[in-house]
Amino acid sequence: MASKKYTAILGLLGLVQSATFAQKNDANADWWKDSSKVATKRLPQYNEFANNQYPYPAKPRDMWELGFHGGYSTIISDIDSRPGFGGGLSLRKSLGHIFSVRADYTGSFSYGLDYRTRISDGTGPWGAAGTRYVANYKNATHQGNIDVIASLNTLSHYRGNPKTNIYTFLGYGLVLTDIDVDNSLQGANLNGVNFNTKRKDIKDQLKSKMNDYNVNAPATNGNREPIGRMDDNKLIRHAVSFGAGIAFKLSSRLSLGIEERLTLPFSDDLDGVNAGKSNDFYSYTSIRGGLALGNSSKRVAPLWWINPNNFIYNELNNPKHMKLPPPVLPDADGDGITDQFDLEPNTPAGAPVDARGRALDTDGDGVPDYKDKELLTAQKCFPVNADGVGNCPEPECCKELRDKMANWTPQNACAITNLPSVQFKSGSVKISKDAESILASIAEKLNANPTCKVKIIGYGASDKRAQQLSWDRVNAVEKYLVEKQGISESRLIFTYGQDGDSNTVDFQGTTEEGPNSVPAPHPNLKKTK
Repeated sequence: MASKKYTAILGLLGLVQSATFAQKNDANADWWKDSSKVATKRLPQYNEFANNQYPYPAKPRDMWELGFHGGYSTIISDIDSRPGFGGGLSLRKSLGHIFSVRADYTGSFSYGLDYRTRISDGTGPWGAAGTRYVANYKNATHQGNIDVIASLNTLSHYRGNPKTNIYTFLGYGLVLTDIDVDNSLQGANLNGVNFNTKRKDIKDQLKSKMNDYNVNAPATNGNREPIGRMDDNKLIRHAVSFGAGIAFKLSSRLSLGIEERLTLPFSDDLDGVNAGKSNDFYSYTSIRGGLALGNSSKRVAPLWWINPNNFIYNELNNPKHMKLPPPVLPDADGDGITDQFDLEPNTPAGAPVDARGRALDTDGDGVPDYKDKELLTAQKCFPVNADGVGNCPEPECCKELRDKMANWTPQNACAITNLPSVQFKSGSVKISKDAESILASIAEKLNANPTCKVKIIGYGASDKRAQQLSWDRVNAVEKYLVEKQGISESRLIFTYGQDGDSNTVDFQGTTEEGPNSVPAPHPNLKKTK
């Protein structure tokens, strides 16, 4: 019988576990923002937490659980047990995410039939002293318990709310039990029973001779109360019970599980025979269903189904409550590229750099532009000297022009020089994080020099697609400076389709005039809205 019981239990667990694996593991913790789920007495804590005056959120109101159960009941005692059954109701309420308290009622019928003969002492229902008999019983019990339950797997650092509730419990109980026996298994009625065979065969022979449970179980030391189905027949006992169980969450309100309870009433009379050896105790293996009770708009699920770490990990992953300080982005050399991304963090002040903070070398002669006195040296004039000047002789006309330029002072010159470039990924018009930092530094310089304008220069002239991509990138940069940095459109000059690196957009401070908007050359190829 026991093997069939455990087979059925394993089958049920497999079915329930399959159902729970289909559920989404909810890690949501937004209940901390909902004051309607907080009891009035906890509102001061809720308000202090909401205003960052206290680090812990207020405990929410949660639902109660109405339980219903049924299963296999038996008594472990001096007499072999037979299959019994029981059922009942319970009401459970959380004390926190780990501990909860439960009031439980169980009604049960338990049976027993021995395979050995005993000798009557003449004081019970088994006939005169010296009569041979076989002990048996029917035990009808009402049991009330108050249990303190500890959930073992609510807390976790590696998943959200649990799908299962594994728990243990300890409780106090009051047991009222009515015990009857069948006194026909005595004397001559046992003739013909072979007690030297297998235990099962002995019991089969005895069952055929039984005549219902028609007599009160013998009273020991007058310890039975005068209540029950028959007079002087019911025991009233205090008891301790303990056990463990596992429940599976089927939906937001329903759960199903299995539990084992052992109850010790400190009595050796539960089986109708006081052998004076040890106390009898109840074993109750039950299938339990649970129904969460309460308004879901004002209460969360029972707390043993909620992992309190959800709030911590949600806040770390996507802060909604933390007071975050403004980011500090140091730029030691002031080139517009933050130190975190600057591959050359010590460029001299004012030196033109690329999107990674490296000093520009426009003509590739090995001398950075801020040192190069000949920015565009032809390759035929390489190698160059330490000042970046090639080895080609200077034409006479250029000498004269250079001398004139040396003595010329520009009027209304713009003080914005050496602006960094913005790099785009191939085929993309998206402003990257690096580009946002560069554009922020350009906007800062424009704000500091109100008489200056900036020419936005895009490259790509080889075909229609390249020309349109160049226009799109210049347009994206201008739109970012206007909408995100607050720069007036009239201070930006729109230039695209130049010869050069198509993935680069350069900037040049100027006092010149120029268009701040240009029609798209090939609108059908646009990548911007």
